[in-house]
Amino acid sequence: MTDTTRDNALAVIVLAAGQGTRMKSSVPKVLHRIGGRPLVGHVLHTAADLGPVETLVVVRHERDLVAKAIADLDPNAHVVDQDEIPGTGRAVEVALEQLGGFAGDVLVLSGDCPLVDAGTLAAFVASHRAADAAVTLMTAVLEDPTGYGRVIRDADGDVARIVEQKDADDAERAVREINAGMYVFRAEALRTYLPAIGTDNAQAEKYLTDVAALVRGAGGRVAASVVDDVTLTYGVNDRAQLSEVGRLLNARTVRRWQLEGVTVLDPATTWIDVDAKLAPDVTVLPNTHILRTTTIASGAIVGPDTSLVDCEVGEDATVTRTDATLAVIGANATVGPFAYLRPGTYLGDKGKIGTFVETKNSTIGEASKVPHLSYIGDTTIGKHVNLGAGAITANYDDLNKHRTEIGDEVHSGSHNVFVAPVRIGDGAKTGAGAVIRKDVPAGALALSVAPQRNVEGWVEKNRPGTGAADVAAKARSAQKADDGAQEEDR
Repeated sequence: MTDTTRDNALAVIVLAAGQGTRMKSSVPKVLHRIGGRPLVGHVLHTAADLGPVETLVVVRHERDLVAKAIADLDPNAHVVDQDEIPGTGRAVEVALEQLGGFAGDVLVLSGDCPLVDAGTLAAFVASHRAADAAVTLMTAVLEDPTGYGRVIRDADGDVARIVEQKDADDAERAVREINAGMYVFRAEALRTYLPAIGTDNAQAEKYLTDVAALVRGAGGRVAASVVDDVTLTYGVNDRAQLSEVGRLLNARTVRRWQLEGVTVLDPATTWIDVDAKLAPDVTVLPNTHILRTTTIASGAIVGPDTSLVDCEVGEDATVTRTDATLAVIGANATVGPFAYLRPGTYLGDKGKIGTFVETKNSTIGEASKVPHLSYIGDTTIGKHVNLGAGAITANYDDLNKHRTEIGDEVHSGSHNVFVAPVRIGDGAKTGAGAVIRKDVPAGALALSVAPQRNVEGWVEKNRPGTGAADVAAKARSAQKADDGAQEEDR
């Protein structure tokens, strides 16, 4: 850990040790996701924008699971284990021990408050330094402050103390200014007063907020910075709050892209994850989800009723009523409606994946088309290919997957089955209904057609009494009468 003594340096401590019992989940609260990231991931991303000399994340509940997630989210963050002593005060105390002789400011954030942005936090730290305070807390004014710690000010308007909801009396509960759960401390103040904090409260926990009272009692300055947008301070304690915070984050994300030149017809039904990237002049139609690291190039039209997960969409492509994951869609290509693109799908420029088509681990070359009612799995398709309706590349032999290779300028008939492993040469053709089990040479026509045989009277004999037998008998009788009349005329 750092041993810096720069007094203008900033360290960040993220509190992520809580169980989150109100989530009623086997997943740790801070790992629940909104906007494509875990809650704590948003906090770590924002903290990194501040350029701290150290970022420490305090963990306890489901320690290994949370620690692994943190390592994936921010390899520069350090995990600190909280011991059996409960409370935010103890969490910060064990983290502070890892900071050695650090003499700067310590910004304390909650791992379940994902909406606060770097600009707000930078202004918060600046206000702390401008006030020359030992402690500065972020506060907000709520219409209904139930559940939050109240900020109690003295007659001069300074912060006197912070009272948790369960420890507050009626007069204190009536206060609407709440503690937002974010703080800046001088490291020296934390080292001086954290050891003096006890657990004599309703929760039997070591409250971090008690540092403020001790600082004030010793004549130090406790400042407060009221945030204008209270939603930036929203935390997540249950599934309802998770949904609400996710909605707020999404609304901001959608608006950001609209201001960057993206047309979003219905923001209320459009979901865009924070790591997705959209170019100007993209059009997003209603009920579309653009998730994870999906990128969409200029001029593309996506939706309606479309979900893209970790996909790439090229310029001027059109993707309609499609579910796609880890797929690449080339420029000027068209997909859908009702297409299912599974991982490993690559559609070349000007290509087409049409209605009720499923693809997986396949490359479909430039200007090639799989128009409708097809399954293309483990397949390489060349350029300017057209597969007829009902094409299936049968890639699985009950033990292993095999590939189908289709060359350039191949045209297949309707309802073809290509039994892998098999190769169709450049310029080859296949007839309707063909089952292709052997390689087809370039320029050849492949057929698998048996002579048609009609068994007269089969339905009347084998399905007597059915509607089909009745109408067949009438039709046969009518045909015989017609044939007899024609014979008499001759």
